[in-house]
Amino acid sequence: MIWLRDHGVTCVRVMLEYCQGEHRYLEHPVGRFVPNMVQFWDDLFELLEKIGIRVLLTPYDTFFMWVRWRHHPYNRANGGVCASQGEWLTSPEMRAAIKNRLAFASDRWGGSPALFGWDIWNEIHPAHGGGDPATAAPFIDDVASWLRAHEIKQRGYANLQTVSVFGPELIKHPSLVEAIFRHPLLDFANTHLYEQGTIDAPADTVTPALAVARLMRTAVEEAGDRPVFDSEHGPIHSFKDKKRTLPAAFDDGYFRHIQWAHLASGGAGGGMRWPNRHPHVLTDGMRQAQQALARFLPLVDWTRFGRRNLSQDLRCDDPGLALTGCGDKHQAIIWAVRTDSLSPEGTLVPYQAAAPATLDIPGLADGSYAVITYDTRKGAVIARSEAGCSGGMLRVAAGPVHTDLAVAVMPANPA
Repeated sequence: MIWLRDHGVTCVRVMLEYCQGEHRYLEHPVGRFVPNMVQFWDDLFELLEKIGIRVLLTPYDTFFMWVRWRHHPYNRANGGVCASQGEWLTSPEMRAAIKNRLAFASDRWGGSPALFGWDIWNEIHPAHGGGDPATAAPFIDDVASWLRAHEIKQRGYANLQTVSVFGPELIKHPSLVEAIFRHPLLDFANTHLYEQGTIDAPADTVTPALAVARLMRTAVEEAGDRPVFDSEHGPIHSFKDKKRTLPAAFDDGYFRHIQWAHLASGGAGGGMRWPNRHPHVLTDGMRQAQQALARFLPLVDWTRFGRRNLSQDLRCDDPGLALTGCGDKHQAIIWAVRTDSLSPEGTLVPYQAAAPATLDIPGLADGSYAVITYDTRKGAVIARSEAGCSGGMLRVAAGPVHTDLAVAVMPANPA
């Protein structure tokens, strides 16, 4: 845990129950909280508080609860409260059990400074409501409002809330967009970026990042002023279905590019990777990539950054570069990555013949700006310069981009 903190990790996402086996149920039977599991969480919260990392907590591992439903204590066949997976969102008895679990967790750990917020339902899905996407909003109405009222009654305030979604379901069921990105009871929006053929089974390390940039652009636009981030992504199809663990060097590049695309699109942080590796942990290279991103963050005044996605309006005179960015009238973040320098293995290799690139960044107020170019691999500033914005367009001399780089823009003389 100290290792995570020292590499810039501030928040982890954990499920209260991982039910891929028979010895990790939080409740068994329904309503009886297993002492060993409760002690595990007591110990983990104590550790999180000591180290200074927060947790986004979700009450159920709905994937394994679905595939192993015949074993789960909530199954009515096992003396539980619900007859089928298709009634999870609608059954009054299931709702009561969910609230009881959330009440227990909130009363015991909800006052901890280590709790970032609740993901009150992991990967909400129409199948959890009998195949009807319209069941998501009433579920959120009920459970989110109940939890908020319960927490305010217990301690005078409520923790942040969100609901996560398996990203492709937003395309299959567009009506889910309103519930996920704009439900009035949720505090931030949360997606799992598992796009088929790009992110879930990567053939190179750049295409998945460009997919993330595209998907996050849409997410940021749908969420409006609400913060949004990806809390689960990775090569799930390669790992789970093809039984293939990506080579570490490839996976490190895939991870690093995705996190910069996520941040530059306007997402909060670099996103959260589900390892999809043996062993089930991120590599040293991925931690180093997180550390490099963490070193970049102080270059931006986040308390004043009302960012919107700029990706479609950015321009560059180097046709081999793809640009992702976000900004407001006073600041901007840009990530530039080469699309024309991939090895046969799909990794990005330095393009030594790259000419100095010029970026056009729109939307800034006229004036003088400090421009910082940043090496995303080394986690170090490449150069600092100044540029003037006129007519709402800032022209930035970024230098030659051999692989990728990030750019931070801020007023040269901030008030």
